[in-house]
Amino acid sequence: MSLNGSIRVPSDKSITHRALVFGMMASGTTRIRRPLLGADCRSTLDAIRLLGADVTEREDELIIKGVESPRPARLDCGNSGTTMRLLIGLLAGYDGTFELVGDKSLSKRPMRRVNAPLREMGAHVTGDMAPLVIDGASLKPIDYTLPVASAQVKSAVLLAGLRAEGTTIVREPVLCRDHTERMLPLFGANLSVQKTEMGRVIRVEPSRLTGATIDVPADPSSAAFFWAGAAIIPNSSVTTTDVCLNETRIGFLRTLERMGADVTISNERTVGEEMIGDVTVTTSTLVGTTVEKDMIPAQIDELPLFALVASQASSPSVVKDAAELRVKETDRIDVVVSELSKLGVDITATEDGFIVKPSRLHGGSVSTYGDHRLSMMLQIASLVTDETIQIEGLEASDVSYPRFREDLQQIQRDIK
Repeated sequence: MSLNGSIRVPSDKSITHRALVFGMMASGTTRIRRPLLGADCRSTLDAIRLLGADVTEREDELIIKGVESPRPARLDCGNSGTTMRLLIGLLAGYDGTFELVGDKSLSKRPMRRVNAPLREMGAHVTGDMAPLVIDGASLKPIDYTLPVASAQVKSAVLLAGLRAEGTTIVREPVLCRDHTERMLPLFGANLSVQKTEMGRVIRVEPSRLTGATIDVPADPSSAAFFWAGAAIIPNSSVTTTDVCLNETRIGFLRTLERMGADVTISNERTVGEEMIGDVTVTTSTLVGTTVEKDMIPAQIDELPLFALVASQASSPSVVKDAAELRVKETDRIDVVVSELSKLGVDITATEDGFIVKPSRLHGGSVSTYGDHRLSMMLQIASLVTDETIQIEGLEASDVSYPRFREDLQQIQRDIK
């Protein structure tokens, strides 16, 4: 069975998280059109309500009335690392005591990388893993160089900088997701970005945000599963519409192109500060490749999926410099190697990635370990073989893509 058709995948998770948080901080009314309301973004939505924001849910739209000063609260971030890390930066400069908790998985994920620069700014944050307690404090600006490419650390420092007493500077040697610095000026933040030979320099001044309207494009991290399926499943051609084409987000698409995938981008246009368009991927003969160094940040979430795609290439592939995978919802290096090996993939773990050789998939029993990316990757894997693959924890995909199974079935057809 091939994959054929056109589909609009759910809206972008990263952009929805940020629009919710900025809307809570802003005076006046913020409208978020076509938000993603999977489990992770629901955690952020619930949190801003507890902090005092008035949120009205309409079909395909959220209307937020912001709050001048968030009220003290205990905030359950669920499984969402983005929710927790953005809130640490947001709340550090406000009066009050805030407790951030998460589920079992999130409570094992490191928060020190966010807390360290915030503490340099004078933030009072207790704990480096959830639960965390934030006692609001007056913040001073810092000049901070990101030691690793992390959009969440960058965003937390910039959010804190909005409340600091002077100019906060973030230096970014390796470009990572830049939705925060694209979106904040739409809310009236005094923020500038300068490109230098050493990377980007982002400056933010103390600012009071005002409400804005945000149109959320389709999520390239969700579209990636259809791109992968179309590339490796015979006689397939899938178009994903309205996808965010921000270069910090489409590293996986660029990797597919390097491997020889038949990729067409059309209907490109700008919405807000983001470029969007339609992406068509057609079944292709792929060659192996290496994903490393500066390529990693723009496709960190898609690397488990890359492992599957690489197994269907004609030569070996390598991922390295991706130790960040070990501190995601699961240790994504270990679980990807473990589960794909059960299906016949010749894959070997390394300290900071994996090596994949051309393989023939077969049936088997695998687990998602509660990881939404792993769930969707394994569902694509099940289409590569005629043998049965039993997937435990299939529902994990609901975190970022509640309709994934239905949408996959919708385009699972031959074109006569």
